[in-house]
Amino acid sequence: MNRVPGDAENAHGSSVESCPSLRDVHSINPAQLMARIESYEGREKKGISDVRRTFCLFVTFDLLFITLLWIIELNVKGGIETTLEKEVLQYDYSSSYFDIFLLAVFRFKVLILAYAMCRLRHWWAIAFTTAVTSAFLLAKVIISQLFSQGAFGYVLPIISFILAWIETWFLDFKVLPQEAEEENRFLIAQDASERAALLHPGVLSDGQFYSPPESVAGS
Repeated sequence: MNRVPGDAENAHGSSVESCPSLRDVHSINPAQLMARIESYEGREKKGISDVRRTFCLFVTFDLLFITLLWIIELNVKGGIETTLEKEVLQYDYSSSYFDIFLLAVFRFKVLILAYAMCRLRHWWAIAFTTAVTSAFLLAKVIISQLFSQGAFGYVLPIISFILAWIETWFLDFKVLPQEAEEENRFLIAQDASERAALLHPGVLSDGQFYSPPESVAGS
């Protein structure tokens, strides 16, 4: 006989405990959730994300900057035509900077193809280009005679090495984590909007509210 009040109290306590979660669900604003979903879908339709576009711009800057330094080096050595023929047609691994320029072209093509055209969401492409760049530059500095050719013997290899590692850092710590976070927010907002649609199926019209007919006295 004493179990009924106890069960009633437990049921009342469980209903009270469930009230905050219900209030949290009812506090969802479907308009805000739909706005977030539409904004994310709009970013997907327009192409790559803003942070990925910044990465692609930096990769383009890498190529243009190395090209500019190489052209300056050609002018310093006595004219573009003469030095270009010497470094390209009469290529010498120990004294030419042409391979460093080709290394920048290689990074540009691989990274733009992987992260702009294919929209890759993995780090293997940037790891491959950075590993190739680092190994080639270390071998060139050790074997070649670049340091005996003036300031450009230091500038071009060092800047090419630094830019390659900046690209790796930017992709690994900025692009991929931010895109993953935005995708998770989109999935959470989409799930919350579906739940909100179930909890708020629509506004009831006046015709859906009615009063029962009055009962006859004594019936």
